Amino acid sequence: MGTKNLSDTRKKTPLHALHQSLGAKMVPFAGYDMPVQYPLGVLKEHLHTRDKAGLFDVSHMGQAAIIADNHEAAAAALETLVPGEMQKLGVWRQRYTVLLNDDGGIIDDLMVSRPDVNGRLNIVVNAACKNKDYAHIEARLPDGARLERFDDRGLIALQGPKAAEVFAKHAPAAAEMKFMAVAPLTIAGIDVVVSRSGYTGEDGYEISVAGENTEKLATLLLGDPDVAAIGLGARDSLRLEAGLCLYGHDITSETSPVEGNIRFAIGKRRREEGGFPGAARIQKEIAEGPSRLRVGLKPEGRAPAREGADIQSVDGKTIGVVTSGGFGPTVGGPIAMGYVAAENATTGTDVQLIVRGKALPARVIDMPFAPHRYYRG
Repeated sequence: MGTKNLSDTRKKTPLHALHQSLGAKMVPFAGYDMPVQYPLGVLKEHLHTRDKAGLFDVSHMGQAAIIADNHEAAAAALETLVPGEMQKLGVWRQRYTVLLNDDGGIIDDLMVSRPDVNGRLNIVVNAACKNKDYAHIEARLPDGARLERFDDRGLIALQGPKAAEVFAKHAPAAAEMKFMAVAPLTIAGIDVVVSRSGYTGEDGYEISVAGENTEKLATLLLGDPDVAAIGLGARDSLRLEAGLCLYGHDITSETSPVEGNIRFAIGKRRREEGGFPGAARIQKEIAEGPSRLRVGLKPEGRAPAREGADIQSVDGKTIGVVTSGGFGPTVGGPIAMGYVAAENATTGTDVQLIVRGKALPARVIDMPFAPHRYYRG
């Protein structure tokens, strides 16, 4: 009797067959069978994205919408769940915010955009969290607002300094978009919704497309000599160099957006008014400072410090923990992020990281580790 292949039980994105045809090494991720790398390899995929343009399959992420009678109602409904400023979100604009629990901890981070449809706000949530997020949102949305899921859509990201040039060959209007702008475009007869954003620190786009058209669009973009397929391995090293959080690691249900050093996810009006879950804790941390803070860390030498490594003061007192760490190909050495006690969070503070029982010298440094290159016009 044959045993069932474990990969058969994993969900597949619309690009699954394409990944296999490109020779991808597939791994389980958030319940999906996903490419961790292609024959190019993680290091070269990372450097290709920084130099030219990388194409990422992010179809495993959750695409949905909050729907109400008008924009004010949809924004007010979402503002009961997140600390972001949604009332003033312009048409065809996007912003980053977080879903909060009643203690001010982060349930997930998400992107919110406003299409030219009155009473609708589109959201993109993390793959590993989407079912939990949707259940939380549906349980808490006020009367008159509802959640609509778009499980049949694909999502691909084109990232890197050549992304705009490549994309504009197919959709010239994309070149004029600025960072965090959103637009409905048509590429080779395919209707898409495009945001100028991404998770690498580079300029680029995230492209939402009907599931049945995802492979055609990806194949079209991969036909450009400047574009290479990029897997989860390089996606992680790129976002780490950009100083961007990975949910479940750098931000969790225990951490607040103030501790997580993502205060920009909290709207100015919301900081003053509150009215979101955990507002008392978050307003107190804004006023008095948090007890701990997410910081960038630069280890000396070549040995990387991984998630879970203790962070100590130079006199050997444990002051925090590494939440993400590895080798930064663009930086040319190890980098890490982690939480330290607030009094140790000042840039330039010397610390030590405990790696395989040894104390390695390191320093608190500013993030991002590699400069952001978003297009702001």
